[in-house]
Amino acid sequence: MKNKSIFLLAGIATLYFNNTYAQETPQDSTRTASIDQVVITGNSNPKKKLESSTAISTFSAKEIQKQNPISAAALLQRVPGFAVETSGGEVGNNLFARGIPSAGAYEFVQVQEDGLPVFEDGALQFANADNFFRVDNSVSRLEALRGGSGSIFATNSPGGLINFITKEGGNDFKGTAKLETSTYGLMRTDVNVGGALVQDKLFFNVGGFYRTDDGIRKTGFKANQGGQIRMTLKYVFDKGYAKVYYKKLDDRNTFFLPIPLVQNGNDLKEFAGFDANYGTYSYRNISQLNIPQAGGGFFSRNLEDGIHPKVDVLGAEFKYDLGGNFSVLNKTRYTNINMNYTGIFPSGGPTSAADFARSYGITGNNFQYSSVSSGAIVNPAFVQKLGFWAIDKQMNNFVNDLQFSYKFDKGNVTAGFYKSNWKSHQNWNWSNILATASDNPELLNLVDTSLTPNSTGYSKTYNGVTEMSFLLRDSQVQGSLNDLYANLDYNITDQLSFNGGIRYSRDFYKGYGVNTTSGNLNNSGLTTDGTHSFLTTTADDNMSVLGNKFTYWNYDVNRVSFTTALNYKINSENAVYARFSNGFRSPNEEAYYNNMTNLSAIKPVTTNQLEVGYKYYSRTFDIAVIPFYSTLKNLSFTDVFSDGTSENKFANTTNFGVELEGYARLFNNLLEVTFNGTIQNPKYKDFVGNNADGTTFNYDDNTVRRMPKFYFNISPAVNITKQWRAYASINYYGKRFQDEKNAQTLPSFSEVGAGTSYQLGKIRFAVDGTNIFNTIGITEGDPRAGSPSGDGTIMARPIMGAAVRASITLDF
Repeated sequence: MKNKSIFLLAGIATLYFNNTYAQETPQDSTRTASIDQVVITGNSNPKKKLESSTAISTFSAKEIQKQNPISAAALLQRVPGFAVETSGGEVGNNLFARGIPSAGAYEFVQVQEDGLPVFEDGALQFANADNFFRVDNSVSRLEALRGGSGSIFATNSPGGLINFITKEGGNDFKGTAKLETSTYGLMRTDVNVGGALVQDKLFFNVGGFYRTDDGIRKTGFKANQGGQIRMTLKYVFDKGYAKVYYKKLDDRNTFFLPIPLVQNGNDLKEFAGFDANYGTYSYRNISQLNIPQAGGGFFSRNLEDGIHPKVDVLGAEFKYDLGGNFSVLNKTRYTNINMNYTGIFPSGGPTSAADFARSYGITGNNFQYSSVSSGAIVNPAFVQKLGFWAIDKQMNNFVNDLQFSYKFDKGNVTAGFYKSNWKSHQNWNWSNILATASDNPELLNLVDTSLTPNSTGYSKTYNGVTEMSFLLRDSQVQGSLNDLYANLDYNITDQLSFNGGIRYSRDFYKGYGVNTTSGNLNNSGLTTDGTHSFLTTTADDNMSVLGNKFTYWNYDVNRVSFTTALNYKINSENAVYARFSNGFRSPNEEAYYNNMTNLSAIKPVTTNQLEVGYKYYSRTFDIAVIPFYSTLKNLSFTDVFSDGTSENKFANTTNFGVELEGYARLFNNLLEVTFNGTIQNPKYKDFVGNNADGTTFNYDDNTVRRMPKFYFNISPAVNITKQWRAYASINYYGKRFQDEKNAQTLPSFSEVGAGTSYQLGKIRFAVDGTNIFNTIGITEGDPRAGSPSGDGTIMARPIMGAAVRASITLDF
């Protein structure tokens, strides 16, 4: 793979020096001048970026195409203020906005399509918002807002809004077809077509993709397989328009989790037998689970299904000019999701064969390991206990946003009512398995040779399973959101404008959890191997059984969010602004579950943010510098540990930072550079209390976990000719701490990508390389392990190894 990386760099270097640069603006230029760009996200009406008193980044369809992100999270790495962890694969990644810590997912931002949420809550357990969204050629543009007015125009989004705006079609029939392959077995087809069924009246757009690949990390099966289709029909009449759309997503993706590494300060090395860049525990040899249940029947699961959402979305949008400068806009959408989620989660780290046997009560050398597949006796140096976690979620969301606007000479006022009903019902079934500590793991059995095969407790496994269905969960959460909001834009002078917004949230949450008891299979009449009863194994000793007792809970939220801002347009290219905002995030799903019997222990997370900004936009150069300060109260920490318990701690935080974003086109269009960066200092405040074991902790003034103080992306590109282009990109992610007590350091790393493209008429040829130097960079340790100890053998989740993709795109 390293040789492939060298060849890719050599090819790019050849392009630099062996071609003549044409002086015209290149066809493949990625940038639309920001001075011309109009934004709608976080605003009541479309306005130019220069006139919007928000921290907002925009990406056109062409820019997204040139970046060719491997996932939605990879695209969002280009947004300052968003610290993004992309190591989970195509989905299941984490985004932290402006230093706000969480268990992961998209807890403090809302991911939207066309101004409505992909799902109302983007941080439900095992239901990250990016599980239900894919970037393809049907996306017209992305607008990413940080802080600011996010809490006015959406719920539970004080960190910002991420709005993917889809194509609608126009009078001219247009389309895009793309074929893509890679060094990891990728075959992907993207198609999007749009046009007019009736000129100037009725427009359509249809787009989607289908993809299959083996995964950059070697799973031994198809790691990613599936696709989506999206259809839009829009009718335009004299006083407005009506639009309907449908989306179908049926895709499965392998979720990659921490693997063993060896750490010595800032130095990371591979654990013996485990490839840090391409290895994974999510491997074919341990992919099947089929175990009897204490309550009767069998539970079967296939790891190859991975994260498998089936999503159906039906929506409509209507706008009408009421006359007298009044207009009405209504957006409505129904989303139904059925998701099976299967992943391999580490339970601790690699252990010597003797130590693991000792932990299961086997004394001395009276242990024997054997391969489950062959039955052969083996002598592994290290073994690993892994969680085989299966989660099923049935989710639905009906949302309607009704908005009235009035325009007057010096501005406009907007008022709306937002209604959202959503439900999430989930079932968990977790087991632990025993495998070799290697990147091609084999399932293992373990027995106590001091006993006979007929003895009680002779075996510590059942076909490689150490704890059978040790955790079952049946729970449900429902939300009913009823929000009134208003927004005022007022031009005090031609240069000075005011924006103010308020949102009143009267939200109701309710749910239940089913109690569980312990059981075993000793009296079930079943055998472990056709001969021996389950008395001979300990694997079933603590099985979970769902009972018939339900704990019901209700939680109400009654809060006001508000924001106010001034924007001063110095001239046609320069502006400054200042904004204060107050918002909140309702407790998350795990916080409700952990405190069902004492909901007074949890509160909405409240935020205050102050930001000022300077923006300069021209045809050849953009710069935005935005200092910000934020405080948060009642922040809940809800990591679920490998034993099924949850962290359940609460803290306050503060953060001061600066976001930097820019673009430059230099030397008569020879060189283009895009860049963004964030400097911040997020700290815990008032973070003291008791651990689950009764010991006390004091993390006051510690650095917020998993938050880099400095991270940036820079991407220079050379337009060698009008048609030929080469680029490089550098993502730098600064040093962080894995845990609240700042015991384990996550070293800084840089990930370098590079590529080239050639435009031949309407056909574009491109090659894109990611992590071309095969850097070992970890985005998280093992948040399910509790308190880490620091150096030595650690569990951590590294970024993917070097990979190359090649594509052909036809625009017609």
